[in-house]
Amino acid sequence: MSRKIISFQIPKSSKEFVRFQVDAGKHFYDKLHQHPQWQLTLIVEGKGQLMVGDYLGRFEPGDMFLFSANMPHVFRSDAEYFDPNTDKQSLGHTLFFDFEALGKGMIEVEEFAGLNQWLQQTKGCFAIQGSTKKNIKKNLMDFSGLKGLKKILTALEILNVLQESQELTALNRLIPQKDFTESEGKRMGQVMSFILSQSQNQISLSEVADVANLSKEAFCRFFKERTGKTFTEFLTQVRIHQACQLLQESEWSISQIAYQSGFQNLSYFNRAFKKVQGETPKVFRGRLTQVTQH
Repeated sequence: MSRKIISFQIPKSSKEFVRFQVDAGKHFYDKLHQHPQWQLTLIVEGKGQLMVGDYLGRFEPGDMFLFSANMPHVFRSDAEYFDPNTDKQSLGHTLFFDFEALGKGMIEVEEFAGLNQWLQQTKGCFAIQGSTKKNIKKNLMDFSGLKGLKKILTALEILNVLQESQELTALNRLIPQKDFTESEGKRMGQVMSFILSQSQNQISLSEVADVANLSKEAFCRFFKERTGKTFTEFLTQVRIHQACQLLQESEWSISQIAYQSGFQNLSYFNRAFKKVQGETPKVFRGRLTQVTQH
């Protein structure tokens, strides 16, 4: 049985170990997908929500992420990037590593033993920070001009930096034990696209179950097994992330932001925000204002 999520093939030769790709446009590819290659992505321009496995969080310029093989993910650009009249742009630099292209003989070479062990132990999505990010960014920005052995050596240098780093922050709590089937991936992609695009509106369980073409009971099981969260928990988290962005970037009142993010009740918004963020919206905004002023 096919275990591929939504059809998504990296445009590369089957013999190519590393592929450099620039994603440039109004918004990033907005379908949930996975692929057998490892992925290292630097966000140069653009903001939005990153969903990978059971993790949901924000991405913005300067962020760098590493995904191990077959991690379902999507960089969902904010709504303003889908506005045909906007002049906002999204830009990402990505390396895809295809370890299968090296062949079993290569990976079993003694010098690759440490790397191979690291690959077996490193599963999920990671945010890359500090000097690790700085060092890799320099190599990444120059990568497009590399060919042949220089390309391979630079790729191995980047992997060596990652392998030795203590600055990789794991973002997933739940690592899937098996890949999505193609039908599961397509269904999950449709559900996520619907939730992320409609989160500011009232969404009922019946509506989202209909999108998945499942009964409410079957949908709840399907969603919890694949995200580690209930539909309500996930939707609340999406809305809180939207509220965080508005608290940072708008001058709207907290009640306006609550309503704009999909909350109909201000006291519930305050409670939910504190549960997810560990502080109230007022404290969150005040702390950011102090950081900006300093």
